[in-house]
Amino acid sequence: MSYRDLKSYQQSAVIYDFTVEFCNKYIDWTNTPYSASKSYKQNTSNRTYTRTHDQMVQAARSGKQNIVEGSSNPTSEKSELKLLGVARASFQELLEDYEDFLRQRGMRKWNKDEPAALTVRNSYKSNPTDKSYKSYLDDPEIAANAAICLINQVNFLLDRQISACEKEFVSRGDYDENLSKKRNEIKKREIINRELRKYE
Repeated sequence: MSYRDLKSYQQSAVIYDFTVEFCNKYIDWTNTPYSASKSYKQNTSNRTYTRTHDQMVQAARSGKQNIVEGSSNPTSEKSELKLLGVARASFQELLEDYEDFLRQRGMRKWNKDEPAALTVRNSYKSNPTDKSYKSYLDDPEIAANAAICLINQVNFLLDRQISACEKEFVSRGDYDENLSKKRNEIKKREIINRELRKYE
């Protein structure tokens, strides 16, 4: 199965694209925080990225790319586990950034079971793309809450993926370990064959 078929990858691509647009729109380009009075200026000339902008975009990208790298290397379960763990940590960092955005601006965080949150969560079942969530970007509070829902979903998917990978690793061993076992078996057979030839 290709990494593109993984729900975790599909969700991570949506989160990455959504985060780029969110940051371009709502994370100020100067060191002045976004104003809750919505006086944010959309002037695109001579913009300078803030550290928060860069870190949020990089965390979203890291989450996606580590799923790609981990799932594209079938030769090492140990490496896959490590990379999926990095992806999970990147999305957790991004989740904190969105929660900080809401808290620092006095905006409300949705309860996970309220209708708006359920709508976002249910959208994921219909093979979502970033376009599925475009309308949420019109309002910063709604956008940040939608992103939080999406990130919680991908974290849930990654937790399941990591758990399955751990079970497989424990039952089958790492690719390198299995190669080492096979090499040892070949060496033992060669030694036995040499000893048997002495008696021919």
